[in-house]
Amino acid sequence: MGIYAVATSTGCYLPEVVVKNIDFANQLFLNSDGSKIETPGKEIVEKFEQITDITERRCVGEGLVTSDIAAIAGKRALDAANFDKENLDYIIVAHNLGDIKHGSRFPDILPTLASRVKQKLDIKNPKTVAYDITFGCPGWTQAMIQANYYLKSGDAKSALVIGADTLSRMMDPHDRDSMIFADGAGAALLEAVESDEPVGILKHVSRTDTEEHLDLLQMGPSYNPELKHDHLYLKMLGRRLYNYALTNVPLVAQECLDKNGLTLTDVKKVLIHQANAKMDEAILKRIFRLYGIREVDYDVMPMTIKTLGNSSVATVPTLFDMVVRNQLKGHELNSGDYVMMTSVGAGMNINAYMYKMP
Repeated sequence: MGIYAVATSTGCYLPEVVVKNIDFANQLFLNSDGSKIETPGKEIVEKFEQITDITERRCVGEGLVTSDIAAIAGKRALDAANFDKENLDYIIVAHNLGDIKHGSRFPDILPTLASRVKQKLDIKNPKTVAYDITFGCPGWTQAMIQANYYLKSGDAKSALVIGADTLSRMMDPHDRDSMIFADGAGAALLEAVESDEPVGILKHVSRTDTEEHLDLLQMGPSYNPELKHDHLYLKMLGRRLYNYALTNVPLVAQECLDKNGLTLTDVKKVLIHQANAKMDEAILKRIFRLYGIREVDYDVMPMTIKTLGNSSVATVPTLFDMVVRNQLKGHELNSGDYVMMTSVGAGMNINAYMYKMP
């Protein structure tokens, strides 16, 4: 008999504001040196869709910040399990830039978002420990890995793990990459479960590559020299990031399967960070090739990026919530199914863990 961390419920928040690609057609896009991109706006957004498969994305309303939507997703997870919030041992919130108010370009991370979420959920128990984790886009998956240790050690019986971001507010309006990022929040309630067989979160693999890849995602000034330089925006070296992910994520996925004594054919679903649909498809193709499989089963990898965009740490928990709630046509999970959850992002960080449905 062992103790395992099982997601007894999930929840997510999808912002109501929908921004379509065509809404960027009249945007003044600049190169990194400040020169104007002469390509017509309509052509830019059409090419963007071909590369990423994104047609629209969700953004938060003016009155909301990251901790607000994190609390909403967390409450939905708690309500779905009918769980007494005062019995929570941990609240872990993964994010990148804290609470960013509408019209601001300055992150706000003190006090922590997790503490703010605890207050918004009106949890009075002082032993409900709340803290943040910043690990780039793989933040939520890393937070799940951390929570797993707490529960398996016997230190805790429950943890609410939330991933939330509002990166749309930190994008340079003159950078074409501004079309990639979106807002959202996802949550999972983990509970300690005794079982004769392994269930819930199994073994994981994580890595951080800083020697050559630290700057692939970073904060920097606007491409428009007329904007104040004390305002920083999210910047991405897209081609180098693509090559890094394509090279390393499949190897981490294979290492994770090996560590768990599994092979690719054992996996029912691969829930991968929704970064770029074409990149994710290329990653999956390489994973299949590592196992000598030429015919790629893309149905193993549900996707939400087409209509939700890249909401960073929120993509994997949102995807998990939608699949377990049967909200993605053609995708479902049943007891005994093995799921791989994996992500890549700023750091540069990659992680992956196996999850067995209870």
